[in-house]
Amino acid sequence: MNSSTLVPPFWQKKYKDEAGRNWDKFYHRNSTHFFKDRHWTDREFEELRPGHDTFSELKNPVLLEIGCGVGNFIWPVLERNPSLFIHACDFSPRAIDHVKANSNYSTDPPRCNAFVCDITKDRLADLIPPQSVDIVSAIFVLSALPPEKQAFAVSNIVEIMKPGGRILFRDYGVDDLAQLRFKDGHKLEDNLYVRQDGTLSYYFSTERLRDLFVRHGGLVELANEYIVRRLVNVKKEIDSDRVFAQAKFQVPIDTSAIESALTSTFI
Repeated sequence: MNSSTLVPPFWQKKYKDEAGRNWDKFYHRNSTHFFKDRHWTDREFEELRPGHDTFSELKNPVLLEIGCGVGNFIWPVLERNPSLFIHACDFSPRAIDHVKANSNYSTDPPRCNAFVCDITKDRLADLIPPQSVDIVSAIFVLSALPPEKQAFAVSNIVEIMKPGGRILFRDYGVDDLAQLRFKDGHKLEDNLYVRQDGTLSYYFSTERLRDLFVRHGGLVELANEYIVRRLVNVKKEIDSDRVFAQAKFQVPIDTSAIESALTSTFI
């Protein structure tokens, strides 16, 4: 069981301020070898399946992946959906360099636009036309952000989405095995921890997601639940649950309800 003792305020601020830098160091150490390609995403999100209404009704569907890393989500989705175009961003310059170095990146016509962006401070609408994106994937990315910066990130994302566009979300859920295994010296605040390498890990409740995307972001909740996977490893004496928060949110067709919130966020 992890300790309730909090990291001192100086270190809390330091870890939060250096979140992007520590992920850049992570990709410097691990290159493209740490994460596996995410071939499972269309099993969890039907919107990503070939022939789904999301793509079949659109001539040139556009997806934005937030926190793309080295492209483990990008390449399987592009391969399955030949008409799709993906914008991909990450706050790690090294991660974006790896995406651009992939042989699948340079195609004619281009099918991917990768760029460096810290969504907690860089305005996406300065890099992507407002209301131009049909789907946003936010998969294991908002957990890397300090909680106080997550609301801005959501508003930032909503500004570049089309009316009716969807956000597909999956991340760590409260009481996940990884959260319970943190020891003393790693807790920054409730549900927020720092790993050994300095990267952050936040654990979401469904209530927190509703606050971020519905009450703050003005979106419609289509799904919001915990996904529990039993993890058993006899050799390591592990018998516990992996808990993930998985959700879908949709931009209202009439976006006038969220315009004032977006205006106040960026002035």
